Amino acid sequence: MNFALFSAHAERVELCLFDPRGGREIERISLPEYTDEVWHGYLPDARPGLLYGYRVHGPYDPAAGHRFNASKLLIDPYARTLTGPFRWSDTHFGFRVGGARADLAIDRRDNARFMPKCQVVDTAFTWGRDRPPGHAWSDGIIYEAHVRGMTMRHPGVPEPLRGTLLGLGERAVIDHLVRLGVTAIQLLPIHAMIDERHLVEQGLSNYWGYNSINFFAIDGRFWTDSSHGDFKTTVQRLHEAGIEVFLDVVYNHTAEGNHLGPTLSFKGIDNASYYRLVPGDPRHYENFSGCGNSVDTSHPRVLQMVMDSLRYWVEEMHVDGFRFDLAASLGREDKGFDPHGGFFDAIRQDPALSRVKLIAEPWDLGPDGYRLGGFPPGWSEWNGRYRDTVRRFWKGEGGVIGDLASRLTGSSDLFEWSGRRPWSSLNFVTAHDGFTLRDLVSFERKRNEANHEGNRDGSDANHSWNCGVEGPTQDPEINRLRLQQMRNLIATLLLSQGVPMIMAGDELFRTQHGNNNGYCQDNELGWIDWASADPRFLAFVRSVLKLRREHPVFRRKGFFRGRAIAGAPVRDLSWVTPNGSEMSHQDWTLPYARTLGFVLGGEAGFFDEEMGREERDDTFLVLLNAYHGTITWTMPSALAAGGWQLLVDTSAYDGLGRGEFLRPGEQYPLRPRSMAVLIRRDAAPSYVRDGEGERG
Repeated sequence: MNFALFSAHAERVELCLFDPRGGREIERISLPEYTDEVWHGYLPDARPGLLYGYRVHGPYDPAAGHRFNASKLLIDPYARTLTGPFRWSDTHFGFRVGGARADLAIDRRDNARFMPKCQVVDTAFTWGRDRPPGHAWSDGIIYEAHVRGMTMRHPGVPEPLRGTLLGLGERAVIDHLVRLGVTAIQLLPIHAMIDERHLVEQGLSNYWGYNSINFFAIDGRFWTDSSHGDFKTTVQRLHEAGIEVFLDVVYNHTAEGNHLGPTLSFKGIDNASYYRLVPGDPRHYENFSGCGNSVDTSHPRVLQMVMDSLRYWVEEMHVDGFRFDLAASLGREDKGFDPHGGFFDAIRQDPALSRVKLIAEPWDLGPDGYRLGGFPPGWSEWNGRYRDTVRRFWKGEGGVIGDLASRLTGSSDLFEWSGRRPWSSLNFVTAHDGFTLRDLVSFERKRNEANHEGNRDGSDANHSWNCGVEGPTQDPEINRLRLQQMRNLIATLLLSQGVPMIMAGDELFRTQHGNNNGYCQDNELGWIDWASADPRFLAFVRSVLKLRREHPVFRRKGFFRGRAIAGAPVRDLSWVTPNGSEMSHQDWTLPYARTLGFVLGGEAGFFDEEMGREERDDTFLVLLNAYHGTITWTMPSALAAGGWQLLVDTSAYDGLGRGEFLRPGEQYPLRPRSMAVLIRRDAAPSYVRDGEGERG
């Protein structure tokens, strides 16, 4: 086994070997070679199972950006597995804790007995016929989930596997995803992480996991006997079901915090290389993450580590894509964010990484940090404007229909450059960070007291509406309206151009009781309660997903052009008023407007780049009414033949239409705060639905 560690400023590196239980250090070996700033040495007798760590010698000079301290056992950045618990102790700090300038004086106490140990592992696995599902971006439906949150309360997961990757791979969990109709599951961070000390002291933990300390190893809370075997087995099972696996990755900062944080790995290996230090004041860190430090991906060796990590997850672990937390940080060069910086260029030319799906959270907390629409071709971006606009519209705000129209049609104003496509917009109305869908229609104020931060954490800009009563209620009318609003929000999401993302549990009526920042709630507040599902809502979500899946007009590969191909009876997109006429400029500027209608002209045709030919689909009429009163809509008459059949009406008991058929010029009363979807038919159908099912 060859051991190698990059450090440009170290004076000596020691490899520390431990007994099989990790409790006793049995040997220290000074790495004998130093080549191109890499310390390395070969151990001919090293075998899988060997436990180790590093001690790095060099100057302890925070004022110069150096924090070497050989008293601290350090985690190998390239370790594939960490074993044993991390336990908080003052010995983890390179200095004596206490005082704002405490970090200037070195602390030489050994921290090894409180540290997890790196382990040499055999990564062999029989993949068999495993192949990536390879769904087209435009066909994607992403399901954002937490490994523990998905499985801890699932009745179909055996007790020993709950909370683990193997539990996620259980047939009962996968069957739910398949029946729902999603194409990819996006896992919140699974990299090895550290629970912040103040959380541990309060009996909490960093449940979400955005506090990584290693980018190759899987955190111990997610696996049973073998981190590699468990993960690969689960990926293999998900792939067999046609579901892609994306990882939420946190390369923008680490768990070592600011200048008063612990020394666990990178800080003690080469602080001045791994982190962005304040120009002219290298004792302190640039903090674009809000978590104390920022990883310096502009450094070639640090960038190499990130690329090696990404390739490892693709080539060794068969991951299909990544969502990059605070991705704007990764594109920061000396003069700020650069969409053509080293990180983006390295990915774009990489033969493995350029073919997987890349998703950016397009902002960070640094200057000019909101970069929505500013990422390179090939990337999809979390569209926060989509979330806020859709929430504001269904909340009942006026004057937003212009922005709403852009969000529903793929946000071409943000993404239509350099040949980017509608799938560049990753649409969502809820995510792990914020209210659940049920809480979004039940609370106007956050309820984060369980986080022990005095309810000061979490966003106050939620654009939520409680439908008249704050929190749970027994009022049947308010509960009916809340369910209707949930249908409005999810149907809008699933029928918009772009790639929709559903937060796990939203389809199951999940609540966090008003907590909009459950990052530290590894308990029943943060886990999905599978028994709480409303069968009507779950069936509605499945029905709308099926509608999207069966009709490519809802997931176009190109932006609308407002035209038709030769011989088509309609344009690809038309905006209509309640009287059935086309919207005028004045209609768009009405400040009180709370309703919007449009015709998706599938019969207008659209070019399928993958197939290399023109395609056609059915034509749909979509009506949205966020007004508190009924709006009567006249059916458009541009298509002389046939009429419109109702498929979706969110005000109905189950949210679906009864098969009503309306001819051009006929009227449909769209009830308050509801949404309808109609399909053009050449003739009236031979049946309509009643409350019990279908009848001729």
